[in-house]
Amino acid sequence: MKQEIFSRADKNIYRDGDRLVKVFDANYSKADILNEALNHARVEETDLNVPKIKSIEVVDGKWAIILDYIEGKTLQTLMDECPEKEDEYLNLFVDLQMTVLSKKVPMLNKLKDKLQARISATNSVLEATTRYDLHTRLDSMPKHTHLCHGDFNPTNIVINANGVPYVIDWAHATQGNSSADVAQSYLLFYLAGKKELGDKYLKLYCKKSDTAIQYVQRWIPIVAASRLAKAKSDSEEEKFLRSWIDVVDYE
Repeated sequence: MKQEIFSRADKNIYRDGDRLVKVFDANYSKADILNEALNHARVEETDLNVPKIKSIEVVDGKWAIILDYIEGKTLQTLMDECPEKEDEYLNLFVDLQMTVLSKKVPMLNKLKDKLQARISATNSVLEATTRYDLHTRLDSMPKHTHLCHGDFNPTNIVINANGVPYVIDWAHATQGNSSADVAQSYLLFYLAGKKELGDKYLKLYCKKSDTAIQYVQRWIPIVAASRLAKAKSDSEEEKFLRSWIDVVDYE
């Protein structure tokens, strides 16, 4: 029996026995769907715990990616159910992200190229001078080739019955600078209304990885601009992201 797990305008995700079925809207780009599947397949070649792709099919005229269904609870659900274990779960979250970032997947697209394109795409909402400053800052950042998830947050970690964590949703996977991926996660905590947890996360990650907080902060305007490219006009998300894009703040 099919059980709906998640639904929005462009995709529906449901469970079908031991399969997780991600069905995309008929107007969704076929190239983007196949690229998502390719990203996932390349990450599967590491030793990370990720659900395996079973097939790519057409379901009722719509493209679908079929994966193993991972029985368990998301890390976000566990954090909500057991707030007294917040520090324990946050440590797990950071350790898992550091493990992901330690991997290399050389066939993935470059994060820097993606960020440059996204900044350029904000031409209707950001002035040319601001875009120039962001491009210049991005050009100056060190070029790394770490595996970056692109949407690493507690909802994309599933803990199974044996306590084994699986990282899901590799649609945005790239190779690039670890601190850019950390800046992305930091913003995601803020966007979820978890400002204090986001601050705690950033301090913990920087302590464990021996990374200067200021270095991660230099990535925040760049990552915020990247997200702004796809934010809805006049939305709360757009207003929030704009507040982070004043590149002078971190000079």
